[in-house]
Amino acid sequence: MPRKTITRTGKTGFHITDIKPIPVWVGTRNQMLVKVETNEGICGWGESGVSSRELAVEGAVKHYREWLVGRDPMKRGALWQEMYRSQYFEGGRVLTGAISAIDIALHDIAGKKLGVPVYQLLGGKQRDWVPTFASGWGNDATEMIELSKKILRAGFNCFRIDLRYPHMEKERLYEPRESIAATAEAITKVREAVGMAPVIGTDYHHRLSVAEAASFCQMMPRHTLDFLEEPIRDETPEAYEALRKMTDVPFAIGEEFSSKWQFLPFIERGLTNFARLDLCNVGGFTEAMKVAGWAEAHYIDLMPHNPLGPICTIATVHFAAAIPNFAWLETWRNPWSQDRHDDDRIFKSELKFANARFTVPDAPGLGIEVSEDQLNEPFRPWEAPHLHRADGSYTNW
Repeated sequence: MPRKTITRTGKTGFHITDIKPIPVWVGTRNQMLVKVETNEGICGWGESGVSSRELAVEGAVKHYREWLVGRDPMKRGALWQEMYRSQYFEGGRVLTGAISAIDIALHDIAGKKLGVPVYQLLGGKQRDWVPTFASGWGNDATEMIELSKKILRAGFNCFRIDLRYPHMEKERLYEPRESIAATAEAITKVREAVGMAPVIGTDYHHRLSVAEAASFCQMMPRHTLDFLEEPIRDETPEAYEALRKMTDVPFAIGEEFSSKWQFLPFIERGLTNFARLDLCNVGGFTEAMKVAGWAEAHYIDLMPHNPLGPICTIATVHFAAAIPNFAWLETWRNPWSQDRHDDDRIFKSELKFANARFTVPDAPGLGIEVSEDQLNEPFRPWEAPHLHRADGSYTNW
């Protein structure tokens, strides 16, 4: 059967006139921004979270642009379904990364069109401010303790602390067993130094096996950790099921999940205790709200992943404001250093941060404007470290 080319000509009423994928360097990393323009001059901004594969997302956005131009941007739910179902090979991180950015931009447009903040489109505001957690690293237990106390003095009551593995950055060498022994000892000392009240987590970035992750948890006294983030890879939920039986440390999982279907076994089987949903990976607001409701039914709080740029941050603040089951939002803002993902020449934001919390903005749409003429740092090819073991075999970053 011959393929049909979909065109939209002579369109009247409120409609999309262009969709621009913009892979660009901002701060210390690439950001995959998407701008959606309309015939009324209202534009929306979104961001994709498929880090280090931004050019693949750019290509997917260009595919969607071919038939989204001319469509009504207010039909966000229907357009989400059409984007997801319009190809035989549905889903996957690249496609949902593109859908996420477009969906966020469409919500930005809808809020501006109606004169309301995005959280009003999601059911209204359930909190006035959004609590956050800080992250830090140290080369040894002494540095980790000093930083932990600094974080607590800044007003955070939840933080994630990691021990740097000495050979990872320069040699790209990583030995899990060496790491878990040293990290367990250091985090135990951090807990002893700061007491029982602070919420402490650590992130293993899915570098461990089931046996290694279990050993790591068993090396520490109970309540050393309040959450362990991404200890193993997520492709096999049964592996997490095995690990769940070997430790009582709460898990924080899901930052790389690209749909509600990927969250399904982790929520239904009780494999995660905090859902690390990433708004720019999972499918934008449309999909994230479904995951949040599902998690609520299982008494699971959201702890969103937020390592990207200011668009991801402000969008996630709106999402966090609109759901009941929320714990903390990841942030890279703190009183002693600039957010490495921001640039105030580019992003004009209504978002305010103080006392380890974001005040929920009330401006129409997301509450952020982008100076497009300042997006002048070209995309830089960047690869995550390709880590290897001492024997030469490759392992996870």
